[in-house]
Amino acid sequence: MAQEIGKAGSRFVQEELKMKFVYDYMFHLLSEYSKLLKYKPAVPPGAVEVCSETMVCSWKGLQKKYKLQSMVKTPSDVGPCRIPAPYDPAELRDILERRDNVVKEVEMLEKNSLENLDGI
Repeated sequence: MAQEIGKAGSRFVQEELKMKFVYDYMFHLLSEYSKLLKYKPAVPPGAVEVCSETMVCSWKGLQKKYKLQSMVKTPSDVGPCRIPAPYDPAELRDILERRDNVVKEVEMLEKNSLENLDGI
């Protein structure tokens, strides 16, 4: 069973997960995160720019082939994917209300339990 799950996961990664999607997600994530920064990043004096082609030069064989295949050649021309919300507003309101009721019930039971202990 575990081998089947592992093989299915490997097959999914090989067939469906493209580095372009990973890089698009990373770019979106970093772009959104950068909006939260309170400082302005700057290139330090004496810094040397390193391009992806230079970074691939030291690799050999399959590792070099993979790195060359996964290099981003151009920025994505599409926005990040949109994941639909798991609940509509009414369902979410019901879930939150039930959660609040359960919390209140537990608090009441704790209070009653403590009061009963005080009376012993």
